[in-house]
Amino acid sequence: MAAPVSVERFVKELEALKAEMDAGKLAHGEYDRRLARALGELRERGLDADRGRVTAAIDDAAKRGIITPAVKDHLVKRLGLS
Repeated sequence: MAAPVSVERFVKELEALKAEMDAGKLAHGEYDRRLARALGELRERGLDADRGRVTAAIDDAAKRGIITPAVKDHLVKRLGLS
C-alpha cells in the first residue's frame, strides 16, 4: 500500500486546480473530475494528518480563496470532517 498523502500536497493540488481555473485552462467539468480523483486518492491512501490539522488546512484554503464555500463543504463531507 502506498504512503498516505500529505496535507500540504493535497492543498498544493487544490492551489493548482484554482490556478488552472483562473487561467481559463480548466472547464468546470474537468475541475470536478480532477477533484474527484484527488479525493479518490485520499480514500485509497489516507491523509498523514489528524482531523484538526486537515480541518485547519481546508479552512485556510477557503479563507485564501483557493476553494469556494461549496467546495469546502463538499470536502468536509467527503472527508468525514462534519
